Amino acid sequence: MVVFENKAILKLLLVCLFVQFSFSAANFFRPFNVTYDHRALIIDGKRRMLISGGIHYPRATPQMWPDLIAKSKEGGADVIESYTFWNGHEPVRGQYNFEGRFDLVKFVKLVGDNGLYFLLRIGPYVCAEWNFGGFPVWLRDIPGIEFRTDNEPFKREMQRFVTKIVDLMREEKLFSWQGGPIILLQIENEYGNMEGSYGQKGKEYVKWAANMALGLGAGVPWVMCKQTDAPGDIIDTCNNYYCDGYKPNSPSKPTIWTENWDGWYTSWGGRLPHRPVEDLAFAVARFFQRGGSLMNYYMYFGGTNFGRTSGGPFYITSYDYDAPIDEYGLRSEPKWGHLKDLHAAIKLCERALVAADSPQYMKLGPRQEAHIYWENTQCTVLNTTLSESQSACSAFLANIDEHNTVTVTFRGKSYSLPPWSVSILPDCSNVAFNTAKVGAQTSVKLVENALSPKISAPELIITKNEVSSISESWMSVKEPIGIWSESNFTVQGLLEHLKVTKDESDYLWHMTRIYVSDDDVAFWEENKVSPTLVIDSMRDVLRIFINGELMGSVSGHWVKVVQPVQFQQGYSDLMLLSQTVGLQNYGAFLEKDGAGFRGQIKLTGFKNGDIDLSKASWIYQVGLKGEFQKIFTIEENEKAGWTNLKLDATPSTFTWYKAYFDSPDGSEPIAIDLGSMGKGQAWVNDHHIGRYWNLTAPKDGCPDSCDYRGTYGSNKCMTNCGKPTQTWYHVPRSWLQASNNLLVIFEEIGGNPFEISVKLRVPRILCAQMSKSYYPPLREWLHLDLIDGKVSISDMKPQIHLQCEDGQIISSIEFASYGTPHGSCQNFSKGNCHSPNSLSVVSEACVGRNSCSVEVSNSGFGSDPCRGVLKTLAVEARCVSTSTIGVSQF
Repeated sequence: MVVFENKAILKLLLVCLFVQFSFSAANFFRPFNVTYDHRALIIDGKRRMLISGGIHYPRATPQMWPDLIAKSKEGGADVIESYTFWNGHEPVRGQYNFEGRFDLVKFVKLVGDNGLYFLLRIGPYVCAEWNFGGFPVWLRDIPGIEFRTDNEPFKREMQRFVTKIVDLMREEKLFSWQGGPIILLQIENEYGNMEGSYGQKGKEYVKWAANMALGLGAGVPWVMCKQTDAPGDIIDTCNNYYCDGYKPNSPSKPTIWTENWDGWYTSWGGRLPHRPVEDLAFAVARFFQRGGSLMNYYMYFGGTNFGRTSGGPFYITSYDYDAPIDEYGLRSEPKWGHLKDLHAAIKLCERALVAADSPQYMKLGPRQEAHIYWENTQCTVLNTTLSESQSACSAFLANIDEHNTVTVTFRGKSYSLPPWSVSILPDCSNVAFNTAKVGAQTSVKLVENALSPKISAPELIITKNEVSSISESWMSVKEPIGIWSESNFTVQGLLEHLKVTKDESDYLWHMTRIYVSDDDVAFWEENKVSPTLVIDSMRDVLRIFINGELMGSVSGHWVKVVQPVQFQQGYSDLMLLSQTVGLQNYGAFLEKDGAGFRGQIKLTGFKNGDIDLSKASWIYQVGLKGEFQKIFTIEENEKAGWTNLKLDATPSTFTWYKAYFDSPDGSEPIAIDLGSMGKGQAWVNDHHIGRYWNLTAPKDGCPDSCDYRGTYGSNKCMTNCGKPTQTWYHVPRSWLQASNNLLVIFEEIGGNPFEISVKLRVPRILCAQMSKSYYPPLREWLHLDLIDGKVSISDMKPQIHLQCEDGQIISSIEFASYGTPHGSCQNFSKGNCHSPNSLSVVSEACVGRNSCSVEVSNSGFGSDPCRGVLKTLAVEARCVSTSTIGVSQF
């Protein structure tokens, strides 16, 4: 029997842990100081090992925030992290917005109400795949400005905004020393990647930014990420997939990981990234194993790029990021659950981790190693103190081999380490967790048709396959091609796109008049050639019209345009519609990137030679008529002159569509399926749900299976090949009313609105698979009998844990087998060994409940179905909403 080497030490260790967490929440809003040493942040006089989860408050609604924060805390987070978003908070210079999705104060207070700390990354440059990296576009128009360098106009504006945020947090008493949750601030963001582009002025800027931040008197430490030359009192931190080898630039600073990329972002027409949780857990365990102290998941919840907030160019509306909590606020399993177990295992080691200034290193094999942390006289509880002879111990055993399972010997015991994994031993003897062994459930989310949306005016019809499509009563109105208002203006030559639009719209019309002579027409006919429009460089989308007829479209990032065109004899209107699809959010000299056209625009193929249009007289018109008339709003939409759309209508370009729908019953998240449309934007009840674009990912590049072993990169483990990148668009329930919800679509290239449907994002199926050799639940380490030494950890049995989302219960067990089952989730089958009690035991424990646990043991199933064989329990369960069956949760 395996027993703890020192039961008294374990008891004191776990009681210390229990007392620490019990009091930390209760005393959270008592003022406390935050400092640091070489090992960790020191919170209220005590070193802490901290798990942080990134949640960008504008990428969710305020109604979603409480649940997101609660799920983060349940998953083991101590800290919530977010950027601030300058262009959201100051859309017009001097006019601030801290309301709705940008209510930063409310969000920080909610975090504090949940007993969690806050890491506020002010920047104000944020990157974040956010439009223009968070910079307001008006910043470009400040005379003499150069972004992110030793430039007085930029520094003046940056200091003004950073001061605004710090002062606001201070006024609201949100810093730790005021009893608030903010323990850490960030100035700038990943500037180290750009600094060399700015030469000496970049180095001076870093010093200025640091001194400016420190001079604001926030009273908590500041960090700079990816900034190895961060000045003395600023902590330099790591952003990467792996940061276990990172060391700050001073021995007096702790090792902090501000961005652990647990997924990646996605572009239109791209595949969907996936980072396997085994690798992610390995990276986190290695970080703490090798001396790390604070790790932040980028992202813990990714959310949605509502409106025109997505950066780019070409980043999609979804910002799911393959995060532990998905875009809709649902747990992504097994990622969320496996990381929850990892966090619990690390917390069991925290007393030893914070007590040791550095670990003891032990080589266990060619690519195997251990790091051991000892606790000496650091915990005094109930008048009992640990003596040095009773030193507590925690250890991490790592196998960095990418291919082979290896058995190692540590302190006289043998341990089997799967490839690319870390085993965590809170007592230096018993394994509580291994990063490569996933015991958490898998959840299968279905996108289901809303069964009874009851569309009213127009009505919703349910087809035979229950597609909730809005039909027969769609209405439409055409968007004018070209100049549509008296607000247009004429300029000799080409203007840069953003200088004209100020990013108030994606769209900018350019129109000039071309004269074609009889000689030109004869020249084309005689030589069998056509005139061609040539543009040296353009971004992101260009549509070319002559006399209102579409000649062609081009998309790309600063690409050359060579487009054949057709003219009639006489005068013709050449109209160019340049479009942005998210402003550049990364790189040096962002203020110079701009949009629209660069270089020369000319027409070739004319008899008398090329026509240079770069200096021609151009008429400019910003935006769309429907956009500026706000026909997507409830108040203004009736003024647009809508007409009924026929069911057999030909898909039309540059068309607005509208319909009404009722909100589906229940609480499941809602999406609009726009897979039948082409490219455009969509609104629901005045809320801009984002851009849409039906582009398909390449057919190749997605492996049949994802091997977690080995270094991860964003192109590894890709999914969704050969399918549209995004067809479902999140509509938060808080944006809906019970009936008559207005849906407005602007379609650019043609689509079929009759096939648009309302969907429910439903986590419907749960699966779990666990063998008898798996570890006991992490909560068992706090069991009083274990602490008292009445039982050993080997007496504890593994348990499968199933949990539906809130508002759901387990309605049925679709499969259960204790024995030697085969297959995987949704494809389980019985093996040669099977306990006949499997289904009844699991059903009795789980059906009708929101969550349940089932012990994986012979006694749990009444007998041993096959002696001498390692048994496994495999379960597939089904969840249903309690609102659909009228049953309350147990």
